[in-house]
Amino acid sequence: MIERGYHNRTAIVSAGMTELSFASGRSVLALAVESCRSAIEAAGIDPKIIDGVVSFAMYGDSVPSESVGAALGLRDLSYVMDFNQGGQSASYMVMHAAMAIHSGLAKAVLVYRALNGRSGLRVGRERTSGGGTELRYPVGLVAYPQVQALWARRYMIETGATEDDLAAAAINASRGAVENPRALRRREVDARAYYASPYIAEPFRKLDCTVEVDGGCAVLVTSLDMARDLRLAPVVIAGSGWATHRFDLDMAGQLVYGAPGRNYGYHLRDRLYGLAGFGPQDIDVASLYDCFTGVLLQNIEGFGLAEPGKAGALIRRSLAGEDVTAINPSGGLLAEGYLHGMNIVAEAVWQLQGVAGPTQVADAQTALTCSGGAMCGSALALVRDGSPRT
Repeated sequence: MIERGYHNRTAIVSAGMTELSFASGRSVLALAVESCRSAIEAAGIDPKIIDGVVSFAMYGDSVPSESVGAALGLRDLSYVMDFNQGGQSASYMVMHAAMAIHSGLAKAVLVYRALNGRSGLRVGRERTSGGGTELRYPVGLVAYPQVQALWARRYMIETGATEDDLAAAAINASRGAVENPRALRRREVDARAYYASPYIAEPFRKLDCTVEVDGGCAVLVTSLDMARDLRLAPVVIAGSGWATHRFDLDMAGQLVYGAPGRNYGYHLRDRLYGLAGFGPQDIDVASLYDCFTGVLLQNIEGFGLAEPGKAGALIRRSLAGEDVTAINPSGGLLAEGYLHGMNIVAEAVWQLQGVAGPTQVADAQTALTCSGGAMCGSALALVRDGSPRT
């Protein structure tokens, strides 16, 4: 095991999550606290040891880390951070927790995302910041599905991907969700049902789009040495990375990019795999950000799991029972629900700890999880402690 900074020296020790719903009837603070407590209890750690809390939010849709620390009864916080971005941030926040621990700023750090994303403030109803906003709103390019649909269409033209590939992603999500008690879309979808789904913004149909929900999700990060004294098998952070590439912090920033088949994953994957010491061919479980089916295809290809335009074929091989990397066994954001990607990280943790329940992938030792659907995002390469790769 090669130690590079915090890599192979820090670990995710547990994950916790609330029930997902369309109307929680609860405050965001209550959701955040419940998810954090769930992670604490799963780890079997003394809460007094926890001295860091970090989170992320968009448009002020959550609650501050310090408030969550206070509500949990944590005494002395030595590291807190609230990051002002969305779905690109979940893996990045885990990276910050690991960096804080490795640098001596904290011993144990909670990372959470909580929001009433369906009954409260919804992403599509807020005006985004960025230089392109004043230009695209007047012509009706307002909602995120519209922006992503344009990019997906161009990706399809340039790579040869088709709506059958989008359908495969939606079918795969539904198949995982049928076995997932947390998922809000638990009806299995076939090709006929997919093509009967109405268009939202071509080429995206309703089943191509994630489900906005209320809920909270958290993971707990410690040093690897501390993790080995806790209840569950540590999930070692073997590699990680963030990339921003030609992005102006407007939701439509990726539309000015000249290579739509190469999202942020393409730009950070060499660093990620170089740190981890393994490549895409070694990944047992890929828990990938998939706010839209097109985003899933691009993340699969961006991180090298398939060649450009071949992500749909990989998914179809998986659906046919071939021995390939398991893609989003929980149903992903498409079927489980949209906690801005935090639940995608949690699923990777549960898979490697062997506690994923009905969606468990047999003998999962390595996992890739990523956060983001455009030109900025983050990723983690994770390994079960004690596997040959550690």
